[in-house]
Amino acid sequence: MTCSKIAFLVLLFSTVTIASASNFNQDFDITWGDGRAKILNNAQLLTLSLDKASGSGFQSKNEYLFGKIDMQLKLVPGNSAGTVTAYYLSSKGGAWDEIDFEFLGNLSGDPYILHTNVFSQGKGNREQQFYLWFDPTADFHTYSILWNPQRIVFSVDGTPIREFKNMESKGIPFPKNQPMRIYSSLWNADDWATRGGLVKTDWSKAPFTASYRNFNANACTVSSGISSCGSTQSNKNAWFSEELDSTSYDRLKWVQKNYMIYNYCTDIKRFPQGLPQECRMS
Repeated sequence: MTCSKIAFLVLLFSTVTIASASNFNQDFDITWGDGRAKILNNAQLLTLSLDKASGSGFQSKNEYLFGKIDMQLKLVPGNSAGTVTAYYLSSKGGAWDEIDFEFLGNLSGDPYILHTNVFSQGKGNREQQFYLWFDPTADFHTYSILWNPQRIVFSVDGTPIREFKNMESKGIPFPKNQPMRIYSSLWNADDWATRGGLVKTDWSKAPFTASYRNFNANACTVSSGISSCGSTQSNKNAWFSEELDSTSYDRLKWVQKNYMIYNYCTDIKRFPQGLPQECRMS
């Protein structure tokens, strides 16, 4: 592929999806950090901070069972080695479900690593990692999760980077029964986050800060076991049956060809007895 074509694709795929303005006081609770997490600008901005004493985090007031969820993040700038900004959906209990974005910090000038994972019934080990085609610390970008009964799609600025399909018919568990809250945290993981733990957090650069805005959830909320969507969900919201069209699949393949740096489905050394079943079927 020529440089000019790659540049054109980068421009085409980097259009930021702007979610409607949210109110963080209405949608989220700060759960830890002893004042290091702040809701600012008339509840239109939320920031998390990390210093040597503690990180910080928040969670959604609502639980969701399926939805299309967007959040704009601006990641820790400069030397962020050792830090992790986690943004994910998760249920509770020993057989929990989870859909993960994790942003692994790095030395100044080196790219962030976007780490993704899917857990179903307590089983994960489905990691895919990517570099991004922009600097995620320079401005806000939209990180989205589409979760419906057929698939989970991770997207960045409207460009799909990963799809995990429902393959329950083949005996592979899929997250579909457990409501999940949205969580985010900024924390120190210098035992593994940067070059496998070789690069430690430089606390002279603290506090480290990540910023959030424009949360939007077109989703089914669950309260006392009852879904806000009722039994006629598929007739109300296009996202409930949304799938990738040919253009979206082309974008997905472009990202995976040019920016994927780890895929558990190709890690033969990690799975000497054979790749996971879903990898052999995709």
